Amino acid sequence: MNTKIIDLNKSVFELCKEHPEVTTILADLGFKDITKPGMLATAGRFMTIPKGATMKKINLNEIKQTFINAGYEIRD
Repeated sequence: MNTKIIDLNKSVFELCKEHPEVTTILADLGFKDITKPGMLATAGRFMTIPKGATMKKINLNEIKQTFINAGYEIRD
């Protein structure tokens, strides 16, 4: 089985490129801007999930748990 890994040190752009479903998961968690055209290619290139969580005031542990529930392994 292929392990799906979310490396929290990678940019949101990199993660979404590796795992396209990450875009939907993040949008469902409250990162609505990620679905706007061009946003992923611009801000997503330097934004990490922890930085985004701080900006949007979304609990990082909740984000991690959502990815774990979706079958991902978390690397910080």
